Amino acid sequence: MKVIIIEDEAIAAERLEKQLKEIDPDIEVLATPGSIKESVKWLTTHSADLIFLDIQLSDGLSFSIFDQVQVQTPIILTTAYDQYAIKAFQLNSVAYLLKPIRKSELMESLQKLQSLRSAFSINFDHLLSMMQGRQPAYRKHFLIQVGEKFRQVPTEEAAYFFAAHKAVFLRTFQGKTYPLDLTLEALEQTLDPARFFRINRKYLVSMPAIDKMIAWSRSRIRIELQPPADDRHDTIVSIDRAKDFKDWMNK
Repeated sequence: MKVIIIEDEAIAAERLEKQLKEIDPDIEVLATPGSIKESVKWLTTHSADLIFLDIQLSDGLSFSIFDQVQVQTPIILTTAYDQYAIKAFQLNSVAYLLKPIRKSELMESLQKLQSLRSAFSINFDHLLSMMQGRQPAYRKHFLIQVGEKFRQVPTEEAAYFFAAHKAVFLRTFQGKTYPLDLTLEALEQTLDPARFFRINRKYLVSMPAIDKMIAWSRSRIRIELQPPADDRHDTIVSIDRAKDFKDWMNK
């Protein structure tokens, strides 16, 4: 695996590279740029399998790198910021590692990358807004085509989104269903997380659409939605999301 370490502290970069080699000798560190300018220059003409990204660089917040160059590479955040300040970012990246980085946590993050080997997309505008204390802008409506006509569906009318037959659909509180040219992963990036939650690989639901919650096997929760889902067994909160779901409902 080829990686790039974006880090402005040479000692920290060297330590991370050493840890990576100890975990897997086949890992190759291609570059260790220490600034936004150097990183943009490198990423413009090169690519890697994984990026280790320090949040604070010598010339500013590293998120601004991605305003200047488009990158689809998975990212692991490395930071000295308190973990609670970036808790909301966890679902947007492979992992985050608090400095000083522990070898065991580094190993876990690499294992997680292997198990989630898909295209990662990070909403850097959202992250930058959070770091600067600004309220990020969430999607306000969807442009839906019905036959030859188009209509706007306000996000407030969306009860939930679901995946079926290799497509994604929006269901309104009025019970109308519309196909969307978006993935559930993309929707997660643009919807307000205070209102919407991804309960499993098929459903992304709004809090107002949750009618009942029923205890299910293996500490899971089955949700009854309003309007009803096509298959009630599709709306069971997955085991790995159950705790976060309870925390979300308790906010």
